[in-house]
Order: sequence, then C-alpha cells, then structure tokens
Amino acid sequence: MKETLETRTMRRAWARIVPFIILLYFVSFLNRVNVGFAALTMNTDIGLSASTFGFGAGIFFAGYIISGIPSTLILERVGSRRWIAFCMIVWGLASAATAYVSGPISFFVMRFILGVAEAGFFPGVILFISYWFPANRRAAVMAAFMAAAPLSSIIGSPISGGLMEMDGLLGIKGWQWLFLLEALPTVLLGVMTFFYMSERPEKARWLADDERQWLVDTMAAEQVEKKERSKASVWSAFNDLRVLAIALIYFGTSCGLYAVGFFGPLIFKQFGFSLFNLGLVNAIPNIVAVVGMVLWARHSDRTGERIWHITLACVAGAVGMFIAGYTQGVVVMVVALSLASAGISAAKAPMWSLPTQFLSGSAAAAGIALVNTIGNLGGSVGPFVIGWLKDLTGGYGAGLVFIGAALSGSSFLAIVVGRSLTPRRSATPIMTSGN
Repeated sequence: MKETLETRTMRRAWARIVPFIILLYFVSFLNRVNVGFAALTMNTDIGLSASTFGFGAGIFFAGYIISGIPSTLILERVGSRRWIAFCMIVWGLASAATAYVSGPISFFVMRFILGVAEAGFFPGVILFISYWFPANRRAAVMAAFMAAAPLSSIIGSPISGGLMEMDGLLGIKGWQWLFLLEALPTVLLGVMTFFYMSERPEKARWLADDERQWLVDTMAAEQVEKKERSKASVWSAFNDLRVLAIALIYFGTSCGLYAVGFFGPLIFKQFGFSLFNLGLVNAIPNIVAVVGMVLWARHSDRTGERIWHITLACVAGAVGMFIAGYTQGVVVMVVALSLASAGISAAKAPMWSLPTQFLSGSAAAAGIALVNTIGNLGGSVGPFVIGWLKDLTGGYGAGLVFIGAALSGSSFLAIVVGRSLTPRRSATPIMTSGN
C-alpha cells in the first residue's frame, strides 16, 4: 500500500528527530542521577550523611527551578538549536567538574550549577516537539523522548557500576571516573546539536518539498485553531489554575522518579550486591518503566483519553511505593519499585499533552516552563525527605511511604484537572495509528 503524504512526512520527522532527542535526554538524565552510584563511595570520601547527600542531590533542582522559566523563554527567542547546544556543553562541563568536589559545600555548589545549566533543556524539547508533531501524535513522541530517563538507568546502571570498579586507576577514585567519563558524551553531543537540529519545519531541508509544505500547513492550521480556543499571553499561563494543578501532578511524579533515581542504588546495596551486580538489579525497574511508558502512551493517543491514563498510572506508582516501604525482601522490593517506576513514567506523556490543549504561543512556553519548574520541586523534596527519614529511622521505608502519599495526591489532582478540561477534550485530535 502506498504511503500517504502524512504518513511519509511523519515517518521522516520521527526518524530524524526522535532518536536524537532521546539520545540527548539519555545523557541529560544520566548526568543528573549518576550521583546515586557515586554516593556508594563518594559519601564516605567527602563526608556526606544520608540527609546531607539527599539535600545535595536535590539542590540540583534549586538551580533548575530558578533558571527554568527564563531559560525556556530565551530558547523561544534565540532558537532551540543554539540554546540546547549551549546548555548541554555547560552542563557537561559542570558534571565533569563534580569529580573534584571535596566536601558538602563544593558538592552543593556543583549540583546547583548543574541544575542551572540543565534548566532549559527539558521544557525546551517539549516545546520543540510541539513545533514538529501534530497534537494527535504528540503523546507517543513525548513518551519515546521521556523513555530516555529509565533507559539511562537501564544502560547507565551497569556502566556506572563498572566505572566505580575503576577505583584507584591512575590515582583517581571510581566515583571521579564516573563523573568524568559520563560527562564527555554530553559535551560532544552539545556541539553536534548545533549543526544537526532544525529550528522549525520551514527550515527542514531533509524533507521533500511536498512533505515540508504539508507539515508547515498542518502545524499552522493547528496553531490557528488553538488560538481561537486557547490563551496565548505569558501572564495567562501564570494565572491559570489548571497549570498549577498540572505542576503539582508533576511534583508527585518527580518525587518518585528522583527518589528511585538517587536512592535506588543505596536501597539495593542493603542486600549485599557487588557494584556491577547492583547496577544490573537497579536496571530492572527501569526496564519495566520503559515498556509501561511506551505502551501506555500509545493507548492514550489511540483512545484520545489523557486524564484516566494519568490517574491510574499515579495510583500504580503509589501502590508500588507503599509496598516497597513495608517490605524487607529483595524480590518484593524489585517488584514493588518496578511497579512504582512504571506508574511514574507512564503518567508523564499523557500529562505533558495537557498544557498545549489550552495554551499557545508564549503562554505555551511559559506554561510548560512553569509546570516543569514547580513540578521539579519534587525532585528536591523527595530525595531530601528520604535521606532525612533514613537518618531519623535507620531505614528507607518511611521515605518510600511519603513518596506513595505524594503520588496519591497527584492521582486526585489529575481527576480535578480532568473536570476542568471536559468541554475542551473533544477538540484534541485522536491518534489512529502508532508511530
């Protein structure tokens, strides 16, 4: 059967854009959470307690939050290609410099700088996706992009475990090798981004003329339709309670994502694994998360439904965290954290499809940045609470139960947002086939 113009165009756009942004987010998330593996020996070397480590790991998000909205608005002005490339080079250098921290203060400073540098990347890519893919294909693209987070743990965990075993080579600690070698690809990809990415469909010389024109016309028509029923000013995004509610949903999922990302290796270390085997075990929940995220997003696109896909995913994440908080067995812990990771990851793509249903133009950029900024507070709160409760109680159970409660709150808020969006949901196109 001959491909339609739409199918051919989307296939080429997918092949050109999606694998590359997955790779970029892969190294972004790896540089963000590899501190969890470094902590296995770094904490002793530089004198970090569990609560101090949790605070330092999470202070990344202080820089991230402060810079999030300005960085995204700069990206809209100067272009995604230039700004994303610049951010990647800076955060790659900051990640490498973390190899030379010598105590709590220098650790806090480098985590903060890393957060500032990464702030514009994720919301910038979400905005970039909205320039290239119609609404009826967006959740699947976002799911593929965000699958890079658990993928970075699937692939990165064994690699990080292996790098930690380089301890003493050339007089360098294993955790220092970890930061240095995992930062290098980020800098190289930052340079590549400047030459590889196309700002908008109008500039995509890799598309045939009819494909480029179809995509330009389709996205322009979508923008016209959206402006007729959406808000477009920056202030309208800040003044919309739905944006705040979505940000709080993201807060709960971020609590869970980074609690597992930062403390997963330390939780599994209790069961006596070697560094390399610990990396393999730590990858299991993330494998389940990738499969769950992709299948759930495709189902959401196919049915056109978002709210219950967010709600049920958050409920699954909460149940997994509650079970993990009360178990002492390694098998049950792996199963529970797998369920939690799958639920947390599966909620994200449908959730990120919501803001662009009722925001456009500068409001869309500001709204996405605001959701990302407030939501990522969870990435600071979750790890800090787990570390603090670990020092207080001697175990991770209470912290995991706290994360379960946060995810329960996210599921409730998703229903609230759904009630406010009911009249608008029918205006969202429905995906009829997978990519």
